[in-house]
Amino acid sequence: MNITQEKIDSLNAIVKININPEDYQPRVDKAIKDHAKKAKIPGFRPGMVPASHIKRMYGKSILVDEINNMLSDTLNKYIETEQLEVLGQPLPQLDEDKQYNWDFADNFEFNYEVGLAPDFNIDFSAADKLTQYVIKVDEETLASRIKNIRRSYGKMTNPDVSADDDVLYGELVQLSPDGSVFEDGISNTASVRLDQVKDEAVKASLIGLKKGDEITLNIQKAFDNDAAKVAGLLKIDEETAADLKSDFRLTVKNVNRLDESDLNQEFFDKLFGEGTVTTEEEFRAKITEELEGMMQQDAERKLQDDIYKYSLDKVQFELPDEFLKRWLKATNEKLTAEELAGGYNDFAKNLKWTLIENKVIKEQNIDIQYDEVFELAKIRLDQQFRMYSPTPLSDEQLGQYTVQYLQNKENANKIFEEVKAFRVFDYIKSVVTLDKQEILYTDFQKL
Repeated sequence: MNITQEKIDSLNAIVKININPEDYQPRVDKAIKDHAKKAKIPGFRPGMVPASHIKRMYGKSILVDEINNMLSDTLNKYIETEQLEVLGQPLPQLDEDKQYNWDFADNFEFNYEVGLAPDFNIDFSAADKLTQYVIKVDEETLASRIKNIRRSYGKMTNPDVSADDDVLYGELVQLSPDGSVFEDGISNTASVRLDQVKDEAVKASLIGLKKGDEITLNIQKAFDNDAAKVAGLLKIDEETAADLKSDFRLTVKNVNRLDESDLNQEFFDKLFGEGTVTTEEEFRAKITEELEGMMQQDAERKLQDDIYKYSLDKVQFELPDEFLKRWLKATNEKLTAEELAGGYNDFAKNLKWTLIENKVIKEQNIDIQYDEVFELAKIRLDQQFRMYSPTPLSDEQLGQYTVQYLQNKENANKIFEEVKAFRVFDYIKSVVTLDKQEILYTDFQKL
């Protein structure tokens, strides 16, 4: 057997594999004998079928299988031995001029196109500058949060007619395009908070309703296509919620109104514990601290997004684009030319970032431990459970769910990649210059 590599350029190569009869014959003979031991053929006792009979009946298909197995093993071993950093998977080159008899005497030659990872350097330093936003609470956001908290601890009343900021408790039933109830569709009894309805026209239609009233609700329009909000309201998963197009019939069962709690000591103690907060100024300071803690997560996501974009601009290298396009098409038969053209740029960006990540991980000797993957998976599951239930799971229960979740290879890989990204972000943040800049939350949202 002979295997060689022909470099086309720095990003593309052809791997040629030549297989002669002496290479494949021992494997084929063994496969025929194994098949003979297991074959059940009329006229022969089990395990007593002559190998010559198996060769005559199934020899060509066994030869094809063994050649394919040899190709796969040989190619993978060659890539590993030569330490080739390949992108995608090798693609066989079809040569219609080559015809084989498959008569156990052929000399085979197979050629594979290979896309190679580019060679590039990463040189982040203090000379690289990025803005790290420190979000401060504006008065409007603070006032809205305080209002919601006071209403949460306020007195519930049931007015006859709904008004702005009321809560409509009712039954939501999925409708067909003709307006009839969708058979076996989604239905749920839920509370629709008018202060969370984004579309003003939809909100106006929900004001002035009374118990027993029915109204057709465009739920996606109402909540500005917020999949998490729609999923929570209908008790469905976010993927289903994102694709949902149906209108819903809302039947009002009750109108609820929360009057705001007084800013007194009893309220402060319920919220923070006895004696922790004693004045309105301290209360406002506590809520401000809480909000800015949550907003810091938004600032961190913004910084990570900026690092991603900055890295792609700074670390310049080419990809074997034409090979990758052929590989994507070969591995996704339903992919249309239009879909490939429209989505390739995003694919290439993500691949470039993955290559940058891998190089940072390798050069900085970053070792990702299972404990890190477990803890992040635990956090992600806790966030999902809290969407559907205000009562958190115990640490023991959450741990059991996390173990089950990570037993799925796809889930484990997803969380691992997320941990890897965080570690790379942390490294880049440690070497670049972060210019801290205070910004009001309302201004930050505009970014």
